[in-house]
Amino acid sequence: MITKVIPIIDTMFALDGGAMFGVVPRNLWNRTNPADDENRIDLAMRSIYLELGDKKILIDTGIGNKNNEKFDKMFKVDKKQNLVLNLEDAYISTDDITDIIITHLHFDHAGGNTFIDENGKLVPRFKNATYHVQKENFEHAMSSPVRERASYLKENIIPIQEANQLNLIDGKQVLFDEIELIPQYGHTIGQQLVKFKFNNQIYVYMADTIPTSSHINIPFVMGYDIQPLITMKEKEVLLEKAVKEDWVLLYEHDPYLIGSKVVFDGRKYKKGEILEGFE
Repeated sequence: MITKVIPIIDTMFALDGGAMFGVVPRNLWNRTNPADDENRIDLAMRSIYLELGDKKILIDTGIGNKNNEKFDKMFKVDKKQNLVLNLEDAYISTDDITDIIITHLHFDHAGGNTFIDENGKLVPRFKNATYHVQKENFEHAMSSPVRERASYLKENIIPIQEANQLNLIDGKQVLFDEIELIPQYGHTIGQQLVKFKFNNQIYVYMADTIPTSSHINIPFVMGYDIQPLITMKEKEVLLEKAVKEDWVLLYEHDPYLIGSKVVFDGRKYKKGEILEGFE
């Protein structure tokens, strides 16, 4: 049984608003996610920490803090905070983490996998953890896909593999008899969502299938998605279940909300009851 759930911010950052909403006109998405003078919208990088028996589990590791000044400026990375510091604020050490579920290996979800040690070597940030990644996503990332080459950075992946800390997951399965991993293919090949129950409530960590609450509307699909029509089909299936089974969706990138329930008004899906926190 999961006994503790804590949302942990890695950092705040920004991405191009047009890229985040694809074909949706700016005058629609700018109402809820206002852009800066470079057309970037503010986003969070929100991980989730779970305790399950003797397992201390982290879902995604954020951007990390090994990037250069040009990178940080481009993505408006908030250097005043990072995942390690915010874990410590919750009295959690990186050495405590036993398992990390990586939804997919894009840099903003897996950048915190590694860091540069005092000898200048890239090493795993969580030395006692097993990193759980979909096999298809790992293989896709390592193939250096042209469209996603700037998102799949080998420095976030190779040190984990070389340290024998990588566990490749083959499709949909239940991890530790409690946590369901749900593969997705619209955003990228082999992304995995994370479904779990806490205090009799079902939660689903939506990763980049529904990155913010503004993306609940099915046509609101990111330009980053490699198969947007598949994303829309995946969203429709998930949102129907979310309403029927009373899920709380957890938003990895929403700058304002941890999560919410979903309602259907007969025409479209919309944000429902807001998650205020975990009791």
